[in-house]
Amino acid sequence: MSTLNLDVYMPVVILIVLALLVAGGSLFLGSLIRPQHPNKLKETAYECGEEPIGTAWANFNIRFYVIALIFIIFDVESALMFPVAAVFKRFNEIGLGGTLLMSIFTFVLILVAGIVYCWKKGDLDWVKSFNQVAPTQPSFGKKD
Repeated sequence: MSTLNLDVYMPVVILIVLALLVAGGSLFLGSLIRPQHPNKLKETAYECGEEPIGTAWANFNIRFYVIALIFIIFDVESALMFPVAAVFKRFNEIGLGGTLLMSIFTFVLILVAGIVYCWKKGDLDWVKSFNQVAPTQPSFGKKD
């Protein structure tokens, strides 16, 4: 027979209530202590000591984000090879070293294929060249 024992949850409830009291109390105490003298200068956006000019919306070149995403993808995937290297000796001792080696070679091959794809697509070029020759249009029965 199973009985519902809620006493085991009492420390969690006490900690939640204590956290809410500390957070709420610090916000309330801060509202009592801090000076409240707003003016036009204090309500402007602070831009490292410079006067804010124009809007906050600005166009950025998408290449910054593309290069950053490519770096993060390949950095994280290459970091995943370190645990495999750490356990390779143990896998080799039990006779699974070849399997692990082939799986890491497959992983590296996929990484190389991804970087070659990005390179061929031109995503790694910082300055893209738009001077490529346009393909010719089909004549559709016209005789030259």
